Parts: sequence; C-alpha cells; structure tokens
Amino acid sequence: MRNCKSFKPSVDYNSKVLILGSMPGVKSLEEQQYYAHPQNRFWKVMNILCNEPKLHEFAYDLKLKTLLKNNIALWDTIKTCKREGSLDSGIQNEIPNDINGLLKKYPNIKTICLNGNKSYSALKKYFPDLLQKYTCYKMPSTSPANARYSLNKLIDKWNLIHAFMC
Repeated sequence: MRNCKSFKPSVDYNSKVLILGSMPGVKSLEEQQYYAHPQNRFWKVMNILCNEPKLHEFAYDLKLKTLLKNNIALWDTIKTCKREGSLDSGIQNEIPNDINGLLKKYPNIKTICLNGNKSYSALKKYFPDLLQKYTCYKMPSTSPANARYSLNKLIDKWNLIHAFMC
C-alpha cells in the first residue's frame, strides 16, 4: 500500500466554484499536478468551460491560473489515504481535507462540483451539512476508468457549472 497525500488547493478570493476530486492518481502524485494522466479528460473538459481550446496543452501553472481566472478552485475531498494504484475503489484509511475551513476562508464559493462517485461519497460522509448549505453537483468522473462517458458526454454534463462561474 502506498501512502498518498493530496495537494494544496488552487483557490483565490474570486473563486465561486470548487471542484473536488477524491485523491490524485499515481501519475498525478508523481508529477505533483492535478489530473496529470494523459488520458484523464479533466483538462479537455475545462477547455470548453474556460473557452480556452488548447488549455490541456498549457503549462501546469498556466492551467491553474486559467481556472482561477474563470473563478474555479480545485482541491480534493481526501487529504491522505493508503492505496495501490490509482483507482478510487482501492482507497483505504482515508482522512478528509478541511473543506469547511477552505469554504470559510473563501466565502465567494457557492457551488461545489464533485468529480466522481468517491469524491461525492467522501463529502457526504465527512461533511453532510455542506450538501444542504451549498449547491452541490455529483459530476461524472473525468478519469479514464470512466469509459461509460465519451468526452462529448462529459462536456455536456459538466457544462452546467458554466452558469456558476460568472
């Protein structure tokens, strides 16, 4: 079992939408970058939401700056866990991030989007009150393991947060 630790949040005081993953996968942990696996469709979905057709090709720091420019914050529901591989189903001994603390510090965030089932179930388990206090959406995972959703279908589903970014 590998000890996994999430990254610091990418957030600023203008952020209105918080996207929460579960825990970065092996490639992301190695690269120390959110959604670093080349087959993860997260950045391609963000291409459309941020109106930046080549966002997925940007340098990592510019990707994060582009999200912030579009009022999108990024973090994970899980702070630490043990896991073999990258699958959420392998997560054990999870400890949540301080989502409440982040939301208190950044009061402009009103919408939370949960990237996949594990992120949603962790939020529901550790922070059930947030599901009532905030507009929360369980989004289909952008992971390559979620083969049920084509890129176009993911974009269609994720497009609903566009209205909350302004």
